[in-house]
Amino acid sequence: MTASTKSSVSLNQETLYKALGADLEKVKEAKTYKIEVPIEDEQGGEVTVNGRRVVMLASNNYLGLANHPRIREAARKGLDQYGFGMASVRFICGTQTIHKQLEERLASFLGVEDAILHSSCFAANEAFFTALFSGDLGMSNYRDVIYSDKLNHASIIDGVRLSRIAVKSTDARPYEHNDIKGLTAMLEEDASKDYRIKVIATDGVFSMEGDVAPLPELIALSKKYGALLFVDDSHSTGVLGATGRGTAEHQGVFGQIDVYTGTLGKALGGAAGGYIAGKKELIDYLRQKSRPYTFSNTVPPPIVAAAIEAINLLQEDNSLVAKSRENTAYFRKEIVRLGFTILPGDHPIVPVMLGEAAVAQDMSRVLLEEGVYVRGLWYPVVPKGEARLRVQISAAHTKEQLDRALAAFQKVGKKLSVI
Repeated sequence: MTASTKSSVSLNQETLYKALGADLEKVKEAKTYKIEVPIEDEQGGEVTVNGRRVVMLASNNYLGLANHPRIREAARKGLDQYGFGMASVRFICGTQTIHKQLEERLASFLGVEDAILHSSCFAANEAFFTALFSGDLGMSNYRDVIYSDKLNHASIIDGVRLSRIAVKSTDARPYEHNDIKGLTAMLEEDASKDYRIKVIATDGVFSMEGDVAPLPELIALSKKYGALLFVDDSHSTGVLGATGRGTAEHQGVFGQIDVYTGTLGKALGGAAGGYIAGKKELIDYLRQKSRPYTFSNTVPPPIVAAAIEAINLLQEDNSLVAKSRENTAYFRKEIVRLGFTILPGDHPIVPVMLGEAAVAQDMSRVLLEEGVYVRGLWYPVVPKGEARLRVQISAAHTKEQLDRALAAFQKVGKKLSVI
C-alpha cells in the first residue's frame, strides 16, 4: 500500500472524533442511543430519580439483597476486619481466609467439589474457555469443539471467540436456541471426529428472554457424546429452585452439572464478582492457567463477606425465593390481562414485547415520567423487530408497588397505542 493510499483511508485525531460524533448522531436519530439515568439513593423496590420516587423494574436485585440489613452489616464487618481492598492478585498476597471460605460455600451450595472467584462472571466465562483450550494436556495434533446456544450471553460468545483466536484448533458450533434436535444432529455428525475436548455451553436462564435451558436433555446428550456441560447460571442462582440453587434444582437435576459459572452481582448481594464451580481438578487447573484470575485484583473483602452472608440467608430461609416467585406470577398474570404481549415463563425476567426500538425507547421514557423505571432493549442486544422492555421483578417489591407499575403500563400503553 502506497503512502498516498494509506493517507486516504487513515483518520487523524480530528477526523476520528468527527467520525465518532457522526456515528453517534445516527444512533440518536434511530432512537437506539442508550441513556444512563442516575439513581440518587440505594437500589431497591423503589428508587429516587430526579427527586421523585419511582418503582424499580430494571434491576437484577431478584431477592432484594442489594441493601438487605444483614448484607450491609456483613459488608461493614468485612470492611472492619479485612479492609477495603487487597491491592493484589490472589496468588501473590490477595487471598484471605474469607476468599477460601466463600469458594467452599459456593461449591457446597451448587453441589460441586470446588469453586474459584473472579472479578465478574464476564471474566469467569472468558477465563474458562481460554484456559481450558489453551493447554495441550500432553497431546498433539488435536482439535476441540464448543457447542454454544445462539442466545448465550455475550461473555460466553466472547470467551469462545477468544479461545478460537488463541488456539486455532478449537471449533465453534453454534446451535439454534434451545434446539435439542439440532444439537443432537451436530453431536451425531461429529461423533466420528476425534475431538479431544467437547463442551456444550448454555445459559441456565437467558437474560433477554427469561426462559430456561432444557438441562435434563442437555445432560443426557453430554453423557452420551462425552461432552462437558457448561452452564452460566447468573440469572438463576438464588432465584430458581425451591431453595434458590438455580436452574438444575428447578428442573430436578441438581448435582448433575459439570461446570457452573455465575455472579455475585445479581441475586447474591448485587455488588460484583463471579465464579467458576466444578470438579476440583478443573478448578485447580484454572487457578494456574486462568489469565483473568492470575492478573486481576482479588474480589474486595466487603463483597466477599456480604456474599457469604447472602448464602447464609438462602440456606436459613427460602422465604425471599418464595416472595420473588409470588411477585413474578402476579405481575406476569396482570400484565397479560392488560393486553400486553410477554414471552412465556416463570422467571422474574418478564420481556414485554414491543417490536421496534423507537417504541421501546419512547415507552421507557414515558413510563419513567409516570413513576416506573424500566429499560428498553433492541438490536443488536436482541434480534431486529423484537425490541422489548425487560421488566425484572424482585422480592423487594410490595404488591402496592407492582400495582402502581401496572397502572402506569396501562396508561402509557394506551397513550402510545401499544394496547
